[in-house]
Amino acid sequence: MKTIYVKDVFRKVPGSGSVIWKKAVPTFLFLGAMFLLGRAAGEVIGDMRQTSAAAALESENWGLGFGQEGQKPTGNASAAELAKYDTYFCAGGEEKVIYLTFDCGYENGNTEPILDALKKHNAPATFFVVGHFLESAPEIVKRMVEDGHTVGNHTYHHPDMSKISDKASFRKEMDDTASLFRETTGTDMAMYYRPPQGKYSTANLQMAKELGYSTFFWSLAYVDWNQDAQPSHEEAFDKLTKRIHPGAIVLLHSTSKTNGEIMDELLTKWEEMGYTFRPLSDFTEEGRKTDGR
Repeated sequence: MKTIYVKDVFRKVPGSGSVIWKKAVPTFLFLGAMFLLGRAAGEVIGDMRQTSAAAALESENWGLGFGQEGQKPTGNASAAELAKYDTYFCAGGEEKVIYLTFDCGYENGNTEPILDALKKHNAPATFFVVGHFLESAPEIVKRMVEDGHTVGNHTYHHPDMSKISDKASFRKEMDDTASLFRETTGTDMAMYYRPPQGKYSTANLQMAKELGYSTFFWSLAYVDWNQDAQPSHEEAFDKLTKRIHPGAIVLLHSTSKTNGEIMDELLTKWEEMGYTFRPLSDFTEEGRKTDGR
């Protein structure tokens, strides 16, 4: 088969070459420009996607994915990744241990019933407090300490800490809370930090670590903070007993009327399921040394 080249066609059409080329060149130029423009746009979109992906890794809301009932959930980041920043959300292993934690934004009469239930069951807990709670409920904070519980740092003003990029501002949120706690109780606050609303960035976790804090997320929580839509006792038990798992760090809110009402029975049910309660010091090097491990 004979190959026919474009230049041969032009030769066979008298006077057509210059006309065709005059028409073809602008078309070629236009197509070439569109190709380069499309390629450049693709590169820009690719860069934007890479930037967005990087930003997502750097700034996140803590979240969980649940599998089978009674099994440990997965988190936004693995335990190994979080450990680089002295950050935890669940204990390893299959020992039936629960770590109770409460976030305390303000006092509305439900914290003391919770403390009563914890005392009855000899269950240690960690209360993460903000500045307002320290200001408005100092006697309850003192009782937390007297009852042998741990009090951790939930920041002074409860801001979105992932938006705080400079260490001085980050440190002030932490230091102001710790200072007021020391003034209130005469003791030092535990170097445990919980980011408000679970909003964080890896830079924040690093800042907390550099300040000497261990950061604690959670592996079990439920919607207990909405005062206008408190869960029923049945809903609470369904979530908190079906999703409990070995090594769980449980997040509850001390403002919850439901929590105050069910705490004694809830602790009893967990005990009947074979669980015991441990302090967060299990996770820290200082705690391991204290326990002789």
